[in-house]
This record gives sequence, C-alpha cells and structure tokens, in this order.
Amino acid sequence: MSVNSFDELLSIISQRIKKQDTNMRRSITPAERLAVTLRFLATGDLFKTISYSFRLGHSTVTEIVHSTCRSIVKRFKKDVIPEPTEEMWRKIAEDFEKLRGFPNCIGALDGKHFVIEAPANSGSIYFNYKHTFSIVLLALVDACYKFIAVDVGAYGRNSDGGIFAQCNLGKRLENGTLHVPIGKNLPGSSTFAPYVIVGDEAFPLKTYLMRPYPGHKATGDANKTNFNHRLFLARRLVENAFGILTQRFRIFQRRMKLAPENVDYIILSTYVLHNFLCEQKDYTGLINHSAQNAQPRLLNPLSVQPGRPANDAFAVRETFKEYLASTAGRNFIGQQYQE
Repeated sequence: MSVNSFDELLSIISQRIKKQDTNMRRSITPAERLAVTLRFLATGDLFKTISYSFRLGHSTVTEIVHSTCRSIVKRFKKDVIPEPTEEMWRKIAEDFEKLRGFPNCIGALDGKHFVIEAPANSGSIYFNYKHTFSIVLLALVDACYKFIAVDVGAYGRNSDGGIFAQCNLGKRLENGTLHVPIGKNLPGSSTFAPYVIVGDEAFPLKTYLMRPYPGHKATGDANKTNFNHRLFLARRLVENAFGILTQRFRIFQRRMKLAPENVDYIILSTYVLHNFLCEQKDYTGLINHSAQNAQPRLLNPLSVQPGRPANDAFAVRETFKEYLASTAGRNFIGQQYQE
C-alpha cells in the first residue's frame, strides 16, 4: 500500500477508530491503530510479534486488530462492494466480452476453505474433506479482479453444493433479487441468452450459472471442449483474484487460532481493502503474474459436486456451446485477439 493510499484510508476511517484519552494515559492514535492492523493482515505475523514491534501489549494488539477490521468492513463495504444494479451488471458483462472473450458473463465464482485452528467446543462442524478445520469463503469477481460479492463464514463440514445454496449470494441468484437483467442476444447473432456467472465443477449447473462439461462427456467433442476452454479462461479470473489477494495479505498463509466471528471480519476486511486499493489513483492495473498464479497453502478448493441439473440449465449451456462454435461466435472470439 502506498503512502497516499494509507493517508486516504486513514482520513476516511480515522473517526471510527479513534479512542478517547484518559487521565491515566494517552490513547493510541488512529494512524498507529491502522498501521498495526495492516501489519497483521499484510504479514500474518503473530500478535506477540507485532506487540514487540510496536511496543504494545499483546491484548492491546488483539483489540486493535479486531476492532479496526470491523470498522473497515462497516465503513467501506457498501462503497467498494456495493449492492449490484442492472447498469452495473451490464457494465461487467461488457468488460467480460471485451477483456475475457465470454459473452453475457457477469462474474466468475469460486470458493475456498480457509484453514483455522479448531475452535473450542465446536466438535466437527468446521471439519472438512481435507481433514482440516476451515471456514468457507465464496466470492464473485468481475473482469478486472475486483470482488463483486463475498460470503464468509459457512462451516467447513457443509457440502460445497449446500454452501452455495444456503449462502446469501446463492439464495439471491436463485430467487432473482440481485437485479440481474434478463439477458440479450449474443454478439453478432439473433440468439438470445441470459446473463450468467461462470464456475467450476464444485458448483451446480443453473440457468444463471455455467459449469464445464464433465471430462468424459467432452472428450472427442470439439464443441464441448471449446466451450470448456472459453469458460476456463473466464473463470480463472477468480482464481487469479484469490492469488493476488493472498499475496497482498499473507494472513491467508497462516492458520489462525481465533474465534470464528473474528476470523470472518478479518477475512472480509481483506476483500474490502483489495477493492479499495484497486480504485486508487496510483493503482496501475498491472498484475504481478507470480501473485496471480499463487496457490496459498492454507486456501483449499471446494470439492467437486455431483448432481443432476434441470433441463433448462442444460439448454442454456447448449446455447452457449453452439454459439461459441458458430461463425458468429468464432468472429466474436477473433475480435478479442485483434483488440
């Protein structure tokens, strides 16, 4: 984070994290409280290590980090991860068409298991398929690596398909309350298709959520293979965004021994700060490809989910498959490379 970005962040959040002086001692300044919190998020250092560096008590550092992360989320979330509008979805779809070569796409979806220490008296509710304890993160990303929607806090033991169905993002997509437009004709054709998000095999096939054809069904079918490739190119944006996030905030590379409700706010604050940094004037938009492709040790992918989608979902996927294999689809893809 640049000095200018730090100063802007501090100017916005200062009043929320400021504490009153007492007769016994002066309070820790907002600048120092923010610096302590960013040090924790950026390095993943133990509270004990940070307390030595800043000459603060262990309990003081703990309080500062938890309260500042909550303040960051409460102050910035609506600004940097706003409630989507139809206009916003259309702009995202335009970016996916121009930058990523997948039409009518309004986001790339993925989820990760964030490994934690087993909470006291939690039994097996956080125990996942990797035989570790975790909290699940779900994120929807636009074509510029920014997070559109995030959902944090599901138990690690829940089935991954169930996590999506039960989270707020999944429910709102299912009941149509996210203000997503109905769709439009695919570029250069008279074929109508809905707006969709793209995900991998961990997610169910829906009319609004495209996943790849299973490998055994795509083998030997050039059109299905082509569809899977185009979907992969669009979907890997969210993998890259996770890579960038975890290189910016190395807290994701350490197993945290904290109460789950505190972990939720710590994780949410990194999403918020990531988007905040993307919007800064000194942000170049250049991507560090080593960070982009990073696979953090303590972020595990969701498991592949079996299941039989509805016929309507199959039909939508077939529409995209046939379009991408058509002359109009090939011309559309060719234009992306020319630009």
